[in-house]
Amino acid sequence: MMRLGLIGGTAMTSLATDEIEVSRSDDIVAQTNFGEVPLTCVKSGSNELIFLERHHGEGTTPPHNINHRANIEAMAGAGVDAILAVCSVGTIPDNFPPGSVGYATQYIDFTGVTMSFHDADAQFTSMTKPFDENMNKKLETVLSELQPGLQLARTYWLAQGPQFETAAEIDAIESLGGEVVGMTMPRECKLAAEIGIPYAAILVASNWAAGREPGDSGKDLDHQEVSSTAESRLGPVVECIKSLSNN
Repeated sequence: MMRLGLIGGTAMTSLATDEIEVSRSDDIVAQTNFGEVPLTCVKSGSNELIFLERHHGEGTTPPHNINHRANIEAMAGAGVDAILAVCSVGTIPDNFPPGSVGYATQYIDFTGVTMSFHDADAQFTSMTKPFDENMNKKLETVLSELQPGLQLARTYWLAQGPQFETAAEIDAIESLGGEVVGMTMPRECKLAAEIGIPYAAILVASNWAAGREPGDSGKDLDHQEVSSTAESRLGPVVECIKSLSNN
């Protein structure tokens, strides 16, 4: 039996379970050392899916205040074999336009915000290859069939938020190797690595990054527009969930 942890946005659980054969679904509240975490535990065939909405509930927690340590400890307490994160991102390169779905192979975090379970003792975790290679191979297989010719492997740049980036910041991010931008995922990845849970991240390009909208470099970014685009691309995400949970 495979027990796959799934971390995503507010609408992920309801949208995904509409597309996945479910024989049982239970809502629970996990108690952790860092606070309570609502989880949805779904039985699908012989496997289990543990859904966690990273913003909790109605998605009112801003990205810079997400309780990542509680979230990852809750996943560990649920006994997940691996974690698949679903991330809405702004996209920079021309060959990964909005609507594209890829996966992360590296991240860059220059926010200076510490994220660790080890605040009281000196323990160091290698992050040379932050994402599980076996999981990424399966994501590559699924996503390349659905999007032939698209370059899928991308580097995620962690922005502090909650403000979107300026056009000048996006230019600087690109020059330093960032291809997509978001406000959450690498913090989860670091914590999962510290406790030895394999982790992979699907990247849903929901909008052009600041200053990159073709024909309108001054276009303002709108959160509602970003969210609706991400939700419309759940189909490839569901296929990835099925592939990982059945292996």
